[in-house]
Amino acid sequence: MKVRKHYEKEFKRTIVELLTAGQSVKQVSSDYELKPDIVRRWRREFTEMGDFGIRQELTSEEKELRHLKRELKDVTEERDILKKAISIFSKKGS
Repeated sequence: MKVRKHYEKEFKRTIVELLTAGQSVKQVSSDYELKPDIVRRWRREFTEMGDFGIRQELTSEEKELRHLKRELKDVTEERDILKKAISIFSKKGS
């Protein structure tokens, strides 16, 4: 069983600041013995949320947009599955 390592928000903020100052992900990862994927994720989270652990409240329009995008993805996947099924069954009938 893997034990997840917990990093303080201030440490994550420092790492993101180093990236913003121009250091590469590879260099920061090496200097602080972190996996590059973690460093990239922290940068992305900081950019998206503005700060770690402080999620911005979504407006009702943003919530609806997320819901509709999720629903569109589901319906598109269902349609693609049905297309494949129709293709398979029409080949068997020939």
